[in-house]
Amino acid sequence: MKKNNVYFVADFHFGSPDKASSREREKKVLAWLDSIEDSAREIYLLGDIFDFWFEYKDLIPKGQTRFLGKLAQMADRGCRIHFFCGNHDMWQRDYLEEELGFVLHKTKEIIEIDGKRFMIGHGDGLDTKDKKYKLINSLFKSRICTGLFATLHPRLAFALGRFWSRKSRESHSAKDLTDLKQEEPIYKYCMSAHKKLEIDYFIFGHRHLACDMHIGDHARYINVGEWLNQSCFALWNGTCLELQRFEYR
Repeated sequence: MKKNNVYFVADFHFGSPDKASSREREKKVLAWLDSIEDSAREIYLLGDIFDFWFEYKDLIPKGQTRFLGKLAQMADRGCRIHFFCGNHDMWQRDYLEEELGFVLHKTKEIIEIDGKRFMIGHGDGLDTKDKKYKLINSLFKSRICTGLFATLHPRLAFALGRFWSRKSRESHSAKDLTDLKQEEPIYKYCMSAHKKLEIDYFIFGHRHLACDMHIGDHARYINVGEWLNQSCFALWNGTCLELQRFEYR
């Protein structure tokens, strides 16, 4: 079978809210990867794949071995795996690139696929009114912050990181599931960007609410949602883009 399809998915939040439920979610994601393996030309992982991630020079958080192994196997067989950093897994070094063959993206990007222009990213930081988030995010991404965090013993650092991630997720859980329609911050960003840039498709995650909305006459904004409840993904087959849900049995 010729590999023609490109897949977009986000917000697995592996590691939350506990090991047991995360392991079950990993099984579901593995079943999805098995189902697309023969058709996948590229996979775009749009951030918050891990609920917490921090790489020391020679150490990474344990867990999700089967998931990472499956993607490494797919990469070895010719599937191009893109990883966009989210707000929960922003602290990447080079492990995913050097060991697994991923293409790492630290910010949103405009990428041409089959003659169409896609703006792709996690989706955090696009709300221009959320000054507090932008300040905290820039602080966490700073070299000083990451350098200081790396001086902590991994047991303490990972415990703190998972605590912050849980608190962040809990503080936004209700808001994330509220359909804001045209007042959706990412949608408003897409509308503004579309006036300046020639974009056919805007694809993001972060919001935990899958949606497919028109931008102007021809463009579309698709949010691929999350996998704690929805299990949605977007599929580009070379001519059209569809938002789909994976049914796991």
